[in-house]
Amino acid sequence: MPSLLGVVGKPNAGKSTFFKAATLADAEAANYPFTTIEPNRGVAYVRDDCPCSEFGVDCEPRNSLCVDGTRLVTVQMIDVAGLVPGAYEGRGLGNRFLDHLRRADALMNVVDATGGTDEEGNPVEPGSREPALDVEFLEREVDMWMLSILEENWGPLMRRVESGGSGFVDEAAEVFGGLGISRRDVAVSVEGEPEGWSREERRSFVEVLRARSKPIQVVANKVDAADPGPVGDLVERFDAEPVSADAELALRRAAENGLIGYLPGDASFEVTGGLSRKQEEALSRIEESVLERYGSTGVQRSIERTVRDLIGKIVVYPVREESRLSDSEGRVLPDAVLLDRSSTARDLAYALHTDIGEAFHHAVDVRSGRRLSAEEGLENGDVVRIAT
Repeated sequence: MPSLLGVVGKPNAGKSTFFKAATLADAEAANYPFTTIEPNRGVAYVRDDCPCSEFGVDCEPRNSLCVDGTRLVTVQMIDVAGLVPGAYEGRGLGNRFLDHLRRADALMNVVDATGGTDEEGNPVEPGSREPALDVEFLEREVDMWMLSILEENWGPLMRRVESGGSGFVDEAAEVFGGLGISRRDVAVSVEGEPEGWSREERRSFVEVLRARSKPIQVVANKVDAADPGPVGDLVERFDAEPVSADAELALRRAAENGLIGYLPGDASFEVTGGLSRKQEEALSRIEESVLERYGSTGVQRSIERTVRDLIGKIVVYPVREESRLSDSEGRVLPDAVLLDRSSTARDLAYALHTDIGEAFHHAVDVRSGRRLSAEEGLENGDVVRIAT
């Protein structure tokens, strides 16, 4: 399954605009809290250098796109209702919001870098709200949500452990299985003997587990209207990505309408159509206040960082015929597969189909012609043939 990114944050921070800019999906965006009630779903992309340029072939993507040698590999994205303090207890749309994030691999916390919205998303004087508080607040809400799940199951869980059945790791993995949390995530998050844990120790366990299983990329949105000080503070303290979702959405709409040449993540654009004076002025402002200052709008870069760095994914290109770089139907470089950074050749086989994984014999690195064993590690950009 493609990776799933959850777009989160307090109301009115620009979440839905960020989501639209990333996916071009039809999500409502407005300057008031709780614009989003039901979750919006869409497809965003991770950029990669397509091997078609290196090998001098014309690729025929099936599960992705290729634009002038840049492969755009799909990831799923969900935009959910905004969080308010006490969401884990059901305030606002909290319970519904959190439930929608159960299967998310990572969260993207869209923060209003202008400090122009209070803790519940109501407009206030720009600069009167400390943006860093919104980072800490969201982490706390997600942590407390997971803690409430553990607390609800703590008594029965420990009775099963004490009865000599499964160990704590297996039982906790069962409790958190519905959140897409693996047994390995649980195992590496446990310190000490859980039998005697206090509530604070259980909370510490959950905080570590959340950081591993639901990592959060901070998105410092509205940087074109923000004071550089708070933006720099977010970048330094939380490794945030400076973003202007408004600018990205405007550029993508202009490209979609044939007015400019622009690919998400580019540092510049090229005018290709007739622009009105108003459009020229708007694009000029984006160029000066966003692209020249930050190198991009930051939307695509924040997605890349989330998928590549936080989740730890690589892109691999499986083929059936080495000489033609094609599948069984003759399509050249048809698939681009996102895998965990630690994936092996056999993992790639299973990602293609269970039957291929079970029938795996060996793999071949197409570039070098080297034969790969089942446990051979893969690297980003590898072109691999699976032999069964």
